Amino acid sequence: MPARAFRKSYFYTVVWKQLRSNRFAMTGAAIVLVLFALSLLAPYITPYAPDDLDAYNVLIPPCPEHWLGTDELGRDVLTRIIYGARISLKVGFVSVGIAVLAGSVAGLCAGYYGGWIDQVIMRFVDIMLCFPTFFLILAVIALLEPSIWYIMIIIGLTGWMGVARLVRAEVLSLRERDFVMAARGIGASDFRIIFRHILPNAMSPVLVAATLGVAGAILTESALSFLGIGVQPPTPSWGNMLTAGKDYLEFAWWLSLFPGLAILVTVIAYNLVGEGLRDALDPKIKRI
Repeated sequence: MPARAFRKSYFYTVVWKQLRSNRFAMTGAAIVLVLFALSLLAPYITPYAPDDLDAYNVLIPPCPEHWLGTDELGRDVLTRIIYGARISLKVGFVSVGIAVLAGSVAGLCAGYYGGWIDQVIMRFVDIMLCFPTFFLILAVIALLEPSIWYIMIIIGLTGWMGVARLVRAEVLSLRERDFVMAARGIGASDFRIIFRHILPNAMSPVLVAATLGVAGAILTESALSFLGIGVQPPTPSWGNMLTAGKDYLEFAWWLSLFPGLAILVTVIAYNLVGEGLRDALDPKIKRI
């Protein structure tokens, strides 16, 4: 059986079966899919726009017209949470995509070539890990104009080190396998060996790290927006909604409760999916 057909068969018969039997992982996946659907269909779900002001309905508690109430400017909280999901998902996937791309390239080069290349790359990884990531992000953003694109790029460029270590560890165990030696024996180029034979077999831990990384990126973006150096109003973000709600916490509890619940549920959902993927993709984990 060709290697590609074998991988597809393994995924559908083993990985998907294990993942489907994990109720927590499937619950997390269902929540993630609902978030995607809500963010994509937001204009068709709610009759309000996220920046619609209504001076006659300021700080209205949850009611049939406004299911999650309104804020200090009369804007519908549910609408802003749904549109805020777009920001969170965009930040999570773009920043993790940058981290996975940079970390995979660094880990592949370090693990495959070894020697001084491995030493240089891994010592740079060690140096980057010495800096507290969140404070490094704060320092960089403080020097730049607050922008959603800057946030995504900076989170991605400060989160690739773990991926690089995972990929390097996998490549070190794969580069001496028989199929790699056979590819070398027939004269395959390093580029073909790395990206055609090694990378597909080293993707399992990367997928798990990427899924868990999305949750971390969402938390980081929410924290930055809460501090006022992330997504800027009036663009709705769960973090800046929490910032606006803290001033009215004593008599308008819904302004902080529902964005906080959105962050909590989303992060837990991605963590459940990541844990489920790890259990399904790692055959060495004992399943009870």
